[in-house]
Amino acid sequence: MDASTRGRVTGMGDDLGNLLGGLLGGEQGGKGGALLGALLSSLGGAGTHGAGSNPLGALLDTLKEGGLGAQTDSWIGRGRNQAVSGPEVAQALPYQALDHVAQQAGVSPEEAADQLAQTLPQAVDKLTPDGSVPEGSLEDLIREQL
Repeated sequence: MDASTRGRVTGMGDDLGNLLGGLLGGEQGGKGGALLGALLSSLGGAGTHGAGSNPLGALLDTLKEGGLGAQTDSWIGRGRNQAVSGPEVAQALPYQALDHVAQQAGVSPEEAADQLAQTLPQAVDKLTPDGSVPEGSLEDLIREQL
């Protein structure tokens, strides 16, 4: 990825991260939101939800394929959110995506995974208020939730 492309991806992640930080609230939400925004931008349209749609679907597909199906289903569903550990998140995500997010945040991949493990259950829960992955723009959905 060249510098101009990296800048565009970083900018998209920053915007999404700011919105996610506002949704999650507090200092923890700011840090976690920034990492999650960068991860969503990094994963883009991967997964079965396709390139033009909500990147949340791509992230959830990736996590499910990485062995976190039960956890992600609990976050989407209306019941209690199952916890996930940093090592589980690190194992479920493509290393390149986690490394990219960590570099952007200036932390180690392990620290990024730990932070994402703290942020993901709450963020996915708030982004799926009807118990399913919403269609359309993730930014619009976050703004509706704020």
